[in-house]
Amino acid sequence: MSPQESPRTFDSPPLPARGEPSVETAPASRNLLVDGQVRIDDYDPKWPYLFEREAERIREALGERVLRLEHTGSTSVPGLAAKPCVDMLLLVADSADEDAYVPDLEAAGYVLVVREPDWHEHRCFKGPDVNVNLHVHTVGDPEADRILAFRDRLRADPADRAEYQRVKRSLSERKWERIQDYADAKSEVVEAIIGRAMAERGA
Repeated sequence: MSPQESPRTFDSPPLPARGEPSVETAPASRNLLVDGQVRIDDYDPKWPYLFEREAERIREALGERVLRLEHTGSTSVPGLAAKPCVDMLLLVADSADEDAYVPDLEAAGYVLVVREPDWHEHRCFKGPDVNVNLHVHTVGDPEADRILAFRDRLRADPADRAEYQRVKRSLSERKWERIQDYADAKSEVVEAIIGRAMAERGA
């Protein structure tokens, strides 16, 4: 797929189409594009430390409302090259109930940058001083399980990890207008790896 073509999106049942988020993406996310190309760094051992630092801040802000908090995405996989942005998954009782957690996260310095009520009631925040994507979902949401299955598969399977890194390196050489277009272009390999992870769990 060339950068001029519409990016492929994964939109098969039972997952709803994501559509357009109702909050504009923060300028910080564009820092991952350099002259239209996605920045991919070799694995950095400081990424787990950065996750732990942000996790402590989030737990201090929300206390028992944090039902689960995980380091996800490529920075959570030892040895895997990644965009230098730490992905975090926060599970709360109801991600649609923003009053229950958004004000306290904002008081701690986080900024709500994406609101997707039609896609798993997903919310995403940027951190105050570390380049993080804090993804918020409702506990028990199937998308959260897919995210964790993908991470665990990459950690455990060298072949899938190598395949995913190869695709990312290849796509990073292309020109992109939005970081989301790059993410959408990875959907085929991502879904294949998740499918293998889910099949293994089922077995």
